[in-house]
Amino acid sequence: MTDNHLGEFLRARRAGLRPEDVGVASHGVRRVPGLRRAEIAVLAGVNVDYYTRLEQGRERHPSPQLLDALGRALRLDPDARAHLHQLAGTVPSDQFTATTDGVGPALRQLMDGFPGAAAFVVNRSLDILAGNALAQALHSPFEPADNLARMTFLDPAGRQFYTRWSRTARATVGHLRQAAGRDPANPRLRELVRTLTDHSADFTRLWNAHAVRGKSQDAKHLLHPDVGPLTLTYQAFDVRDAPGQQLVIYQAESGSSSAQALDLLGSLHATPERAAL
Repeated sequence: MTDNHLGEFLRARRAGLRPEDVGVASHGVRRVPGLRRAEIAVLAGVNVDYYTRLEQGRERHPSPQLLDALGRALRLDPDARAHLHQLAGTVPSDQFTATTDGVGPALRQLMDGFPGAAAFVVNRSLDILAGNALAQALHSPFEPADNLARMTFLDPAGRQFYTRWSRTARATVGHLRQAAGRDPANPRLRELVRTLTDHSADFTRLWNAHAVRGKSQDAKHLLHPDVGPLTLTYQAFDVRDAPGQQLVIYQAESGSSSAQALDLLGSLHATPERAAL
């Protein structure tokens, strides 16, 4: 068994492409299926001799940028691109992965299936793209409840709602720093950072510290004007079919006073909706 896993992967994916798949004119009889090495090299903008060495296993250390170019040339989906980088021992940049702010119906249905938890979807800029009824009730002190960073730093309700505001502020900026590293040209993210820098000295100070932190799981200590203090835990999950989106779920410990308050919050905000029917 060969140990040239990277070369085998490249050859297999090249063989699976037809000239018409990538807009390449086909001339002459092809002795083997798929694209020629020279055609992939041209599409990726690399030297054909170097690409040949990659397939043959004589070159084992391509750069992440070159692998990104090969991923585009081979029309690899996100999972296949990640696998390509894993075979080469590098990390994908994700800079050419298309992002979307649309939340699919299946994900919306999933969020609605958590009646006792606040579930919402954010993008890399922490825009709230969608949320279930309890998430909307939880964020009701904000006008509007549109972006977690803006709500933290620029909305007057932020410092009362997040009772450990300094901790929330650091985590929020750390997330935006991580997002900027992954997608530095993102126009929405750049606009948000510019707005926050212009209007918040606290954000500017934290932003200039360059601390990086991903959103995964943690505790949240909140004060809601309708039901009082809440101690919640949250977990964040990447949405595999929508790169850049995360599903965030806030929940309280079963049987706790926070769980009771969260139930009450849902009831209070559901009553006007039922009355309007």
